[in-house]
Amino acid sequence: MKRFLSLLLCLCLLAGTGWSLAEDEGEYEEEYSDEELDGIGTDDEEVSEQEDEETRALDEVDESQYKVTGKVYEEKTLADFNAKSPALYRGTQLGSKGFGGLYNKKEAVKENRIDSSSTDITEDILYVGLQWMIVRRDNGKIGYVKREYMAKSTIVTLDPVNTPPFNVQKHTYIATTAKTCHVRKTMDKTATEGDDGNNWVILNPGTMLSIWQFYDGWAMVNYMRSYGYIDPDELTDLIPVSPTDEELYPDSPIAAYTSYYKMNQTESNISRIHNIRKGCEYISNVYQPGAHFNANKIMGPYNRSKGYEPAPVMIDGKTVPGYGGGTCQVSSTLYNVLIQLPKINITYRRPHGGNGASYLPIHCDAAVGAESLNLIFDNGYDFPIRIEGHTSDDGALLMLIYRQH
Repeated sequence: MKRFLSLLLCLCLLAGTGWSLAEDEGEYEEEYSDEELDGIGTDDEEVSEQEDEETRALDEVDESQYKVTGKVYEEKTLADFNAKSPALYRGTQLGSKGFGGLYNKKEAVKENRIDSSSTDITEDILYVGLQWMIVRRDNGKIGYVKREYMAKSTIVTLDPVNTPPFNVQKHTYIATTAKTCHVRKTMDKTATEGDDGNNWVILNPGTMLSIWQFYDGWAMVNYMRSYGYIDPDELTDLIPVSPTDEELYPDSPIAAYTSYYKMNQTESNISRIHNIRKGCEYISNVYQPGAHFNANKIMGPYNRSKGYEPAPVMIDGKTVPGYGGGTCQVSSTLYNVLIQLPKINITYRRPHGGNGASYLPIHCDAAVGAESLNLIFDNGYDFPIRIEGHTSDDGALLMLIYRQH
C-alpha cells in the first residue's frame, strides 16, 4: 500500500505542476508545483485508511469556524475609509482569474457585489485583515476583497518607512503561561479550566508564546485565521520584543511569532505534534553572518530514521498521511519571523496551494519537503542570529530570533 501511495503522490505532483503555474502570479523565485510533499518518506510502514479519514480535515480551511459570538477585536470596516484615505499598498486583483469582484460585505456572493472586473485591475489597498482587505479602485469604489484574490507579487508598499511590507506582522511581547492558560475566542472570562466552549485552545503552565498586542486589557494573539484573547493574569515573564533588529537589552528577542496547531487526540495528530517538536529541535541553532539556511537539509530527510512519525501532509489541497507531517508548520512559523527582519534574505519560498495552510493568514506559509518545496534564506546581517523554536505539545508553536553575542 505504501508503494502505491508513494506512486500516487508522485503522479499528483506531476499532474499538478501545470495547474499551479497557472494559479501563481510570478510570486516566487522559481516555478514549481504547489503541492506539499513534506514528509513523504521511504519507509515501507503502512498508514491505515481509517487514520487517513480521521485526519483528512486537519488543514482544510473552513471560514465559518472563525465566526464567534461575543466581544471581539473589531477589524476596520468600509465606514472607516473614504476617497481621501491614505493607501498602505497598491496591488493587482486577479480579475482575469475570475476574482474581480468588489463587495460591500465580507461574503463573496453576487448580492453583495458592488463592482467587478474580468481583467486584472490595479487598486489601492487601504486595510489588510486576517482574511479580507479593503481596497479602493480608481473609479472611487471602496469595498472588500478576499486576500487570496490579490496577486501578492504585484503589491507595492507605498510608505516603506512607516508601513511594514505586506504580510509582515510584528509581535510585540513574549510571555510564559503562569498557570493553565485559556486562549479564548472572545473577551469573556467566564470560561473555566476544562471548559473549552469559549476557548480555541487551553495551554499548560510553562508554555512560551508571543503576543501581537494588548487590547482592552487582553493579550491578543493570532489563532489560525482569527484572534485569540488571553487574560494577562494567566501570563508571567512578560518580555518586550524589539521593534527593530537592534535588541532592547542583552538577549532580548528581535523577532517573534506564534502559530497554533490543533489538539485532536487521534494517533496521527499526536504524531504530527511530535514532528513539530522534532522540527523545532533541528532548526534551533546559531547562524553566522552569511550563513545559508536550507530547511530541507536541516530538518530532512523526512523519514523514520530522522525521528519523524506518520502524520497528515497536504497534497493538492487534500490531507494524506506521510512521514514528517507537521514540519511545514515549523518552516511556516519561522518564515513569519524571518520576514520581520529586513536583512534576512529569503531566496526561496513556496506557500501551499489554494488558500494555503489554515494555521496562518492566507499565503503566509512556507511549505517544505521536496526539491520544489523549501524555505531557503541567507543571514545578511554582520552578526550571528540565534533561532529558537519552542513548543510544549499543547497547541502553541513559538519562533524567536535573537542577536547572538
